[in-house]
Amino acid sequence: MSKQDDNLWGSLVGGYKVPYDPRPMLEVLSEHHDNDAAWEELWNELHHQGDVGDASYAAVPVLVRLSAQHRPAHWGLYGLAATIEEARLMFPRNPPVPGWLMQDYAKAWDELFRLALRDLTIETDPKLVTCALAVVALHRKQLALARLALCADEERLEMLERQFAV
Repeated sequence: MSKQDDNLWGSLVGGYKVPYDPRPMLEVLSEHHDNDAAWEELWNELHHQGDVGDASYAAVPVLVRLSAQHRPAHWGLYGLAATIEEARLMFPRNPPVPGWLMQDYAKAWDELFRLALRDLTIETDPKLVTCALAVVALHRKQLALARLALCADEERLEMLERQFAV
């Protein structure tokens, strides 16, 4: 979306089901890609207890475009995009990707998949690895695997212990 789309951006809804314009935080990330406060605000506003909105979907292509130049991409890109996509797929209460955004959203997910594969070849940071794996799983339509990847390591270990307890 461009500057001409100001009215559209202003009418988008975030995870709290109220209008949220992510552009100020996206602008911060365009200048300082590792700005924790900007990532935290986007996480808080674009996703809330399984709820996402069209602002959530609209932010994904911009985040992917901003992140493509960083090697590795910030783990928040993978985690937030995967969380948004998981919520879209898991919870029928969430809106579909709007028609005007569908093509850009799909292209962003293809690029996100490529970035995740790129970063998985070199990165060992557990947060980045698990979130990038969730992106790969979602891109390959493996929702259960993606959900497991997004769980904390302690949660996965607890599930395994319960599953294989004698």
